[in-house]
Amino acid sequence: MLHGRVAVRVDADGVAQVRLARPDKMNALDMDMFDGLVAATELLQATRGVRAVVLHAEGRAFCAGLDMSRFGKMREGAPLDGLSALQARTHGPANRPQQVAWGWRALAVPVVAAVQGVAFGGGLQVALGADVRLLAADARMSVMEMRWGLVPDMAGIALMRELVRADIARDLVYSARIVEAEEACRIGLGTRVATDPLAEALAMAREIAGRNPDAVRAAKRLLNQMADGDDAQLLLAESVEQQRLIGSTNQREAVAASMERRAARFQDPA
Repeated sequence: MLHGRVAVRVDADGVAQVRLARPDKMNALDMDMFDGLVAATELLQATRGVRAVVLHAEGRAFCAGLDMSRFGKMREGAPLDGLSALQARTHGPANRPQQVAWGWRALAVPVVAAVQGVAFGGGLQVALGADVRLLAADARMSVMEMRWGLVPDMAGIALMRELVRADIARDLVYSARIVEAEEACRIGLGTRVATDPLAEALAMAREIAGRNPDAVRAAKRLLNQMADGDDAQLLLAESVEQQRLIGSTNQREAVAASMERRAARFQDPA
């Protein structure tokens, strides 16, 4: 399935691949790419049986950020399509451009991003929306908005706060400097460097897809609360999720499969 510049495929194991498909422009973000990414998250949220997602891109770059033609329009003072009402909340807590990145965090299942080449500006923010980011050795990342007289506004601040120290976030935003893969992982923008990010992301997604899908979704809900919840809220949330899981059909199947040393046969969440 192709949505604008984004292709989506879900296999029989419940692993979805979402592929940015504009390699000739280093997968830069134009309105078709914005629309395609939002449509992909909406499709996956509505598709029964999806258990994990791999987010990746064609060509030599993950995403070079906002399309240069849009910066040309800014220089001329021309209005930008889709960016005239940024304060409107169109997708829960987010506006539409923010949903391009925040949508992956809001998705009910884990998302693993495979990142090669550059992930700059908005492209970095899309990658930050994933639960895990596997970086190629040639990957480079930058919070680049300050170079264009802007601030990160595609959920970058909300996503960075749980990934990097506050002073590092400030350094990245103020300087707009480019960080190589090893440093990106060391400071928290990436999870780890991978020899073949896409292959390793798919292997990770398949492993996740083989776990109790109820427990995986519960874990993501809990992990999404870590940055905001106080101790009492998090402790209660753990108890609520665990109470729902203990003795449930899929949890009993996880125990049986482990004890019998066989592949589990889980039911898809409703």
